[in-house]
Amino acid sequence: MTHPSLPTTESAVVAIRAVAAEYRLTVSVTDDIGADQTSRRTSAALFTVLDPDGSLPHEAFVELGGSPAVSVRIFPEDDATITVDGVVFEDVPRDSVPAFLRSVHGGLAFVKGRLFPPGYWLSVPLPGDETYREMVVGPALTPWLSGRVRS
Repeated sequence: MTHPSLPTTESAVVAIRAVAAEYRLTVSVTDDIGADQTSRRTSAALFTVLDPDGSLPHEAFVELGGSPAVSVRIFPEDDATITVDGVVFEDVPRDSVPAFLRSVHGGLAFVKGRLFPPGYWLSVPLPGDETYREMVVGPALTPWLSGRVRS
């Protein structure tokens, strides 16, 4: 399934704010604008604001209040990193972020345990047969993750 297009970091932040309003969550946004400020531009010279192609990179870090603890780092390269209760989902397409958050806060996300290899995995299904799955790292599950365990 194709998700609504979010061509810029700011459009993704607006979409995240809309999801937060749906679920009555608080939102905290930190913006990094300029080649010398964004995290993936480590080779940019000091006080260099524009990329070599003349574009102005914009990165945002969004924290959502409530349970589970969710943070989203949106990169200028059309992807995001989403952390849900300590479980990190890398390289989520920017267009999929709102659907991902709706799945987490709408109760569709679940944890599944396996005997071999041993461990737990957090699965976040999105509309259209798209599922993100990451291993839960740590000795114990958080209360939110424990409440989502399926046998």
